This record gives sequence, C-alpha cells and structure tokens, in this order.
Amino acid sequence: MTDRATIVAGLGFRKNAGADAIVDAVAAALEAAGVQAASLGALATLADKAAEPGFLEAAQRFRLRVALVSEADLAEASAGALTVSARVMAEKGVPSVAEAAALAAAGPGARLLGPRVTNREAACAIAKGETE
Repeated sequence: MTDRATIVAGLGFRKNAGADAIVDAVAAALEAAGVQAASLGALATLADKAAEPGFLEAAQRFRLRVALVSEADLAEASAGALTVSARVMAEKGVPSVAEAAALAAAGPGARLLGPRVTNREAACAIAKGETE
C-alpha cells in the first residue's frame, strides 16, 4: 500500500453487512478510543470486501477514502492485534481483520488505540500511525 492515513478505522464485517451496522461500529470504536470522526483519514478493510455496498455507503456517509488491504499486508500487521477471534483466525489466519486492517492501513509503527468494537454485523478498530 502506498497511500496511508494517520488515523484509520479498520473494519471486518459479514457479507452483505448493512451500512448502518458498519457506521455504528465505527462510531462505537471512535468513542471507545476517544477520537473524533473528523480525525479519521480512511476506512480500511480487506481488498476482497471492496465492492460490498454497506462498506461503500459507510465510507460515503463519513466522507472518507477507502484503504484496501491485501491479505499479505493483513497478515504482516496482525502481530499488533489486541484481540483474537477463533472464527476469524480459522477463516482468515489473523486474530482480527478489523485490528489488522487498521494497523496495515495506518502504516509502519502504527498502534491500536484500543481493542476492536463489535456488533452483530461488523467490527471496527482504530489505529494511529507514527507519522502524517
């Protein structure tokens, strides 16, 4: 990835997740991390989720760019995850898609501002990169 934001909301979500659920997960993660929505630079997720309508609508609602993370970048960033989902580990080989996507998109030296926040359809984690 060449384009990185300083503060990124990483997302993992079910197929056909609704925009409302994704927006709610982002809002809850922002609140938990003590970050204002205006500080976000991007919404990040796995590249294979890029065309999901709920994700695209959520990015539009927040007026944010989309950062797509490859499976290789996700795996590389996963060492910094704070939580482990057995289901996600079995399906994707990483402890948390949301946390790893946030870390990967925020760039080298990024850190999570807290563990992911989840609802029935989506999970979100906020990461901050070292540099602008």
